[in-house]
Amino acid sequence: MTDTTNQSGHKPSISQEEVRTLPSGETEHFFDVSTSDLEVNMGPQHPATHGVMRVLIRCDGELVTGAQPHLGYLHRCAEKIGENVEWLQYLPYTDRYDYLAAMNNNLGYSLAVEALMPALEIPRRATLIRMICAELNRVASHLVAIGTYGLDIGAITPFLYCFREREWIQALFEKICGARLTYSFIRIGGVFNDAPPGWLEECGHFCDVFDEKWQEYHDLLAMNHIFIKRTADVGVMPLKMALDFGITGPMLRGSGYDFDLRKDMPYMAYGEAYEAGAFDIPVGTGQKGTLGDCWDRFYVRVEEMRESIKLVRWCLDNIEDGDIIADVPKVIKVPAGEAYVGIENPRGELGHYVHSDGGKVAVRCRVVGPSFTNLAVLEDMMPGTLLADSVAIIGSTDIVVGETDR
Repeated sequence: MTDTTNQSGHKPSISQEEVRTLPSGETEHFFDVSTSDLEVNMGPQHPATHGVMRVLIRCDGELVTGAQPHLGYLHRCAEKIGENVEWLQYLPYTDRYDYLAAMNNNLGYSLAVEALMPALEIPRRATLIRMICAELNRVASHLVAIGTYGLDIGAITPFLYCFREREWIQALFEKICGARLTYSFIRIGGVFNDAPPGWLEECGHFCDVFDEKWQEYHDLLAMNHIFIKRTADVGVMPLKMALDFGITGPMLRGSGYDFDLRKDMPYMAYGEAYEAGAFDIPVGTGQKGTLGDCWDRFYVRVEEMRESIKLVRWCLDNIEDGDIIADVPKVIKVPAGEAYVGIENPRGELGHYVHSDGGKVAVRCRVVGPSFTNLAVLEDMMPGTLLADSVAIIGSTDIVVGETDR
C-alpha cells in the first residue's frame, strides 16, 4: 500500500477504504467488504449421496471451508430389534444394513453368534460356500461402487458395463437362495441351501468371463484421462488421518496401509487361502497422483475384484461333498457370554458384538458399521477442496446409508 501521509505528518482518516496510486498517477479505491461463508445443502435428496443423507457444505466462493454429514434419515432401530427377537429371527434384519453386501452381513452376525457356541462345528462345505458367496457379493458391491462413481463424475457407459456383470452375480444368488438383494442365506451353523446342480460350474465360468470384463473396466474408466483428472490429487486422506478416524477397508488401504481382516485376523478358511497364495491385498501407491487420493481409493476396489475372483477359484478347487449346516435346533439358545467378531466386508470392518444370558434372545446386540466411520472423515478431508470436487470426494467413500444409521 502506498504511504499516504500528508505534509502535516498525519494519515488520512480512511477506515473502510484503501487508496492505491497506480504508476500512471491514477488512484484506485478498495473498500473493506466483509463476507460470510455460504452454506450448501447436498442432500438428503441428491443422487450423489447414494441414499437419504445430507451433507452441509460451507464454502467461501468455490473453496470448501467445512463439511458436516447429517444422518438419521434411514434409522430403523436394528440393534434394539436384535434385543427383542430370537437369534435366528434377527438374521433378515442384517441384510438391511449394507443392502449391497447382504451376504457379508449375514456372515458377520452368524460368526458372532457361533463364537458363543464353541461346540458348534461348521461343515467344511458350508464354510467354502460361505466364502464363495461372500466374495461374489464383494465383487457385486464393488461393481456398484465403481459404476456409480463414474456416473457421479459424468461417465455413463461404465455404469452400464458394471451392471451387466452384477446381473449375472444376482442370477447366481437367485439360483442358490431365491433372492437377489436381501438373502438371509448364510445362517447360524452354516448355509440355508446347498448349491444346485451346475451352480459351482457356473461360478467357475463367471470367473473366466469376469477376467476379460475386468480389463474393460480398467481401460474404460480407471485409465480414462478425464476420470484421472477428476480424481487424482483430489480428496487426499493422509495415512495419519485415516488411522486417527479408525478408517477401515478399501479407504484405509487406499492410503497405503496394508491391513485386511481376511489376512491379519483370519476367519473361516481365509488364513489357509492366504498361505496358499490364493489372494493378495491391494493398497494405494499414489500411482496417478498423491497417495490416499480419490483415484487410489477407487483403484483399490478395482483391484480387489480381481483378488476376490481368485479366492472364488480357490474355493471351487478345494470344495468337497458334505453337510451344509451343523446340527442347530429350530429354537436356538446361545450359552451365556459375550463375543465380538469383525469381518472384512466390502466397505471395511463390519463388527457384531453380542451378549447372551443363555436365553433365546440377545441381551445386547451392537453393530459397528464401516460406513459410519468412513463418513466421519469428510469433516477433515473436504475443507480446502473445491466445491466441484465434493461429489468426487463423497463418492470415493462408497458409503451405504443403511449401514451408517442401522
